[in-house]
Amino acid sequence: EYLLLRSYIDGYIPSKADLDVFNALGSVPQASLDKRPNLARWCKHMQSYTETDRKNFAACGKSYLGGAAEPAGDDDDDEMNLFGSSDEDEEASKVREERLAAYAEKKAGKTAIVAKSNIILDVKPWDDETDMAEVERVVRSVQAEGLLWGQAKLVPLAYGIKKLQISCVVVDDKIGTDFLEEEITKFEDLVQSVDIAAFIKI
Repeated sequence: EYLLLRSYIDGYIPSKADLDVFNALGSVPQASLDKRPNLARWCKHMQSYTETDRKNFAACGKSYLGGAAEPAGDDDDDEMNLFGSSDEDEEASKVREERLAAYAEKKAGKTAIVAKSNIILDVKPWDDETDMAEVERVVRSVQAEGLLWGQAKLVPLAYGIKKLQISCVVVDDKIGTDFLEEEITKFEDLVQSVDIAAFIKI
């Protein structure tokens, strides 16, 4: 941030300080400069000067590359740190970790949305002599986590035969239509077939 409001390292004209810092930055990877637009802008500006121009740069009484120590003063603007201190890096890392931890805690505290569906089954008997009350009883005897039986009714088919139409609510991740069909058709003495009359996402 040192070069945010400055065109030169020291003062308002190019000086030996600019030349010293520019030469020192010759080994800095371009990727590091790309992350620091103010520094990259200054480097590009320095590159525009010819060797002759650089030889005529004004002298500078301060050292910006660890030379003679300057007397301590109250003006922090005189201190240059082009790449940021390790303390700043540690502080930024700490803040980032705290934010990530807070986000993870907030996310863990949210109740997960459970996907459910309402399914209506048509359970058909073999003939008109089948005890439909018994059919409903055995159907409801199928129990599993994520399965909740609902209302049921008898619907006429033909020749006096009625089918059992029964609804249920299922948790999609736990109960599927294949499971329901397989479990109900196990009562083969009572059940001829099972069809899915409706499948509605809740």
